Amino acid sequence: MRGTAVRVGAPLLLGVLALAGWEVLVRGAALPAYLLPPPTEILGQIRAIWDGLVDATRATGTNALVGLVVGALLAVVTAAVAARVTWLDQMVAPLVAAAAVVPIVALAPVLSNMFGATSETPRRVIVALVVFVPVFLNTLRGLRQVSPVHRDLMRSYAATPWQVTRTVTLPGAVPFIFTGLNIASSLAVISAVVAEYFGGLQNGLGSRIASAAAQSGYARAWAYVAASIALGLLFYGFTLLLERAATRRHTG
Repeated sequence: MRGTAVRVGAPLLLGVLALAGWEVLVRGAALPAYLLPPPTEILGQIRAIWDGLVDATRATGTNALVGLVVGALLAVVTAAVAARVTWLDQMVAPLVAAAAVVPIVALAPVLSNMFGATSETPRRVIVALVVFVPVFLNTLRGLRQVSPVHRDLMRSYAATPWQVTRTVTLPGAVPFIFTGLNIASSLAVISAVVAEYFGGLQNGLGSRIASAAAQSGYARAWAYVAASIALGLLFYGFTLLLERAATRRHTG
């Protein structure tokens, strides 16, 4: 109980101290709003635009969630197949390496032209692509960690390849899968926000940040940034809870 209180309380205390230092620095140095607005003004903007902030967070969160689920599922399935088929592994590896370096700024306008400016599909595709890379690489590494002795034992029991994968290979790779998901959860939100900068519906956090900054509403822009941070923490915390539940089920 005490350990949990420390793990929760220490980051909160550090956050409060950081915000207090931020406020003192901005007020004391008389920094202009375009450079860095004080936290109190940002909080005031959060209260003033609360309904719009919730709507924008919901839109970005939906895109990030859909992309995260689709990208993660595709990554796990592809890694499971690649771990068993050598030629597929050799073919997919360079494609994943290429996908890892595709810039969102170049891909987003292309996908928007393909699917239309009123479609959310381009943003979800971008999120799925960004998520796919860390989940695939970590899952594939986990699948390769399974001892050959365990596979040989299952084969001696006349287990099918799918039974070996389901009962031995995938359970052994669970920690690696969640390592990839922990990384991908934050990347999903970041990529969803960034993808909104390049056209399409003006309903998400990224487009609202760009619009507020263009209109010199710097505190309002930071309010949307704060919502993006909260959304990223929510996604990350949820994957940690899933990991804990899966670990307890596996060990129990």
